[in-house]
Parts: sequence; C-alpha cells; structure tokens
Amino acid sequence: MKTQSSAIAQPAIAVSAPSARGFGTLQAALGVVAFSLTFPATAWGLEGFGPWSLVAVRSVLAALIAGGCLLAVGARLPARRHWPGLAVVAAGVVVGFPMLTTLALRTSTTAHAAVVVGLLPLTTAALSALRVGSRPSRTFWTAALAGAGAVAAFTVQQSGGTLTTADLYLFGALLVCAAGYTEGGRLARVMPGWQVIGWALVLCLPLTVPAAAVALAHEPVRLTAHSVAGLLWVAAGSQFLGLVVWYRGMAAIGIPKASQLQLAQPLLTLVWSVLLLGERLTPAAPLTAAAVLVCIAVTQRARG
Repeated sequence: MKTQSSAIAQPAIAVSAPSARGFGTLQAALGVVAFSLTFPATAWGLEGFGPWSLVAVRSVLAALIAGGCLLAVGARLPARRHWPGLAVVAAGVVVGFPMLTTLALRTSTTAHAAVVVGLLPLTTAALSALRVGSRPSRTFWTAALAGAGAVAAFTVQQSGGTLTTADLYLFGALLVCAAGYTEGGRLARVMPGWQVIGWALVLCLPLTVPAAAVALAHEPVRLTAHSVAGLLWVAAGSQFLGLVVWYRGMAAIGIPKASQLQLAQPLLTLVWSVLLLGERLTPAAPLTAAAVLVCIAVTQRARG
C-alpha cells in the first residue's frame, strides 16, 4: 500500500521541464473547465435542494469519493505541520466558496456571479506573492490587471452595475477561495495534489455530515433530473476531480500563472449559462473573450 501511494506522489518516468510545464498547464486548464460548470450546475441543484442542503450534501458526497480513493491507495495521514494548511483549504474551498456562491445564486444570475471568478486570478496571485514569496514580473501584473479589469467590466455591465447582497456574498467568496487556492497550491508541492483536496474534504466530514442531516430535515427536497445532475457535478466534478487537476497544475507551473488561466472561466461559464440555462449572451462577449485570451497569453509568457 505504501509503494502504491508513493508511486502517485513520484512518477517513475521523469519528464523534461518543458513537458512538465505543458502537462501542468493542461491539468490547470481542465480544472478551469470543470469549475466553469459550477455555477450552472449549482443553479440546477437549487431547483430541487435548499442552499444549505446542496452545499452540505455535495461536500459529503465529494468526501466519500475522496475518502474511497485515499483508502484504495493506502495513503498515510499528512504530517502534522500540513494540517493548518489543509484547514485553510477546507475553510476556503470546501465550505466557504460553495456556501457563499450558492447563497448568491439564489438571487443572482450565473452571468452576474461570474464576476467573482473574473477577479479570483488576480486575488490568488496577490495572496500567493504574500504567502509563498513569489514575485511575478511587472509585465505579468500589467497583463493580469488588464485581464481582470476586462472581465470585471464585462460581468458588472451585464448586471447593471449595482451592488446587492449577492455581491457581498460573491466578494466574500472571492477572498476565501483565493486563500484556499493559494494554500492548496503550496501544499501540492510537497504532497500529491489530489490528496490535498482529498484530506481537506475528509477533514470537514465531522461538520458536513451533521449539517447535511439538519439541512435535509428543514429544507424541502424535490428530486428532478436537473437537481440530481447539478448535485452530482458539483460534488464529483467541481468539488473533487476539478480540484485534483487544478492543484496538480498549480504545483507544476506555479500559482500565479495557473491562476491567470482562470480568467477564461467567466466566459466559459457564460457559454454554459446560455446552453444549459437559456440565459442570453450580449455581443460584448466575443470582444471580452479576445481581450482575455491575449492577457492569458502574456501572463503565460511573462517570467517572474
């Protein structure tokens, strides 16, 4: 069992640095695609579950998947020095971000909620600079600010430019998620990325299991194809599998550069909102998409 876990942590076949960076970029990009479906899937889930039930049940299901994987490979408990970092990941990614965004989506459209994702890369890069001592170049920061500004302007314009209670939830979610991403990316350098989110999910079980029981007893549940599909995606795709590849990608290419790939996430979310929720997309979307792609290209080439 021990050798099996070690094999995951340290692949037997070494790859060149450029190949490793390319594979890391691919994994981070897959994480972004998975995350881009989170808001539409949450909107589906809210058709049949209350907000507290949806968040608690998704965390329990994701923890069961993660716990099964950890048991299958005989993974050992993380070292004691890593538990504070895992607690930050759990508070930010497992509990804080899902809860705050779900509360926001009760009254906000997915297009409006995408503003938090548009600002998340810049916040993550800033926290990374403070937490792990990374120092991206001036070109990197210029492109990051330009990309975040383009996404923020687009999504705020879509909502009419007014601040609501949902906005407060979203900005709170922005801060806690950036902290969870930063700490998770740091931990993924010293332990397998999938185990970072796996242990964070398991760590939350003493909280999420009773929370799920209480929420399900007090909130009505109406099982439909949409609500079940939304719940399953946010549990397996967004909460576990997406974070597995995301943390591995951040460990390979660095937190600041990986975070800038997430500038494309709001635009992907807008596409899903049209296809899955029937929301209308304005003509400004292609222009914003082009601006964001240019910014992503610059940040990926800029050296810290």
